[in-house]
Amino acid sequence: MKTVDEIYRELAAEFFATTGITAGGNGDLSARFYAVAAQIYSLYVQADWTRRQCFPQSAEGEQLDAHAQLRGVSRRQASKATGSVRFYVDEERTFTTQIPLGTVCMTADGIRFVTTQAGSVDPGDAQIDLPVEAVEAGDSGNVPAGSVVFMAVPPVGVTACANLEAFSDGQDTEGDEALRERVMETFRRLANGANKVFYEQQAMSFDGVAAVTVLPKNRGVGTVDVVIAAQGGMPDDDLVSEVQAHFESVREIAVDVDVLKPTVETVNVAVTLSVDPEEDFDTVAQAVEDTLQDWFNGERLGWPVLRAQLTSLLFQIDGVANCVITQPAADVEADSVTLPQLGQLTVTQAT
Repeated sequence: MKTVDEIYRELAAEFFATTGITAGGNGDLSARFYAVAAQIYSLYVQADWTRRQCFPQSAEGEQLDAHAQLRGVSRRQASKATGSVRFYVDEERTFTTQIPLGTVCMTADGIRFVTTQAGSVDPGDAQIDLPVEAVEAGDSGNVPAGSVVFMAVPPVGVTACANLEAFSDGQDTEGDEALRERVMETFRRLANGANKVFYEQQAMSFDGVAAVTVLPKNRGVGTVDVVIAAQGGMPDDDLVSEVQAHFESVREIAVDVDVLKPTVETVNVAVTLSVDPEEDFDTVAQAVEDTLQDWFNGERLGWPVLRAQLTSLLFQIDGVANCVITQPAADVEADSVTLPQLGQLTVTQAT
């Protein structure tokens, strides 16, 4: 694309060739030529932007959404992480301790969660588990176990809180490149309303669905089983029911469609870690734990867990000088309906 100065020089050269007058310096004619050059440059920019937005290979933002809509695809929206928090009282009380709906608890770095159900600690009890969801949608809500330890305003009688398990299902709004890949896939693999691609693309259009496996004739002729995984791993019953209801309305005549959860393969991981001399081991170890917990998500449906892949993943973390995967002892194979999930994670320091 030509710059403003290049356009100005072309205008001045053409004017000189036609009239024999030089438009230079700080004169009025030079200023006019610069103004015209700037306007022509803006037309170049607009034309280039329009050209890029005309094709799904290069469109961005709302224009890419429009291309996706023409292919029956929509951008997956952000979803909130969910989990459970245990609330503790300081002693076995003789009266009921109330924990209201909307009680705010948070991590040390300020990621907030609210209870989605009110609860109470009965006399004689010392704790209660309540469901919570992140205040803000996005992947940042998928915090590890033991990280939610503060309360904004502790209910009367409640002294502490903690999440005993990691939170899941938090998902960022789908980016342009991920959406573009799904749009282009509709050109490479055409859905016809009856093939595997049709069922895959329909299921992937739901917010929260991270991966899909389609099994035609799995229960005999005229049957289709659709196995879905959520971003956090296992889909909840509401998501399964939502996808099931959709397929009941769009399925082929006389075809029995069943939406299923995947089979879980629990993978325990043990890592012996060496860190750079200037790095703190606990900080790097926490980064390793966070990375592994994020990696074992619903997108791993049908994929094996390779020791070499885990090693490569860990070497990309700042501060990791060396690492040895001691568990699993061998690669973990998986069929198309198996979802590897992270089990016990152990990170130890090399001696």
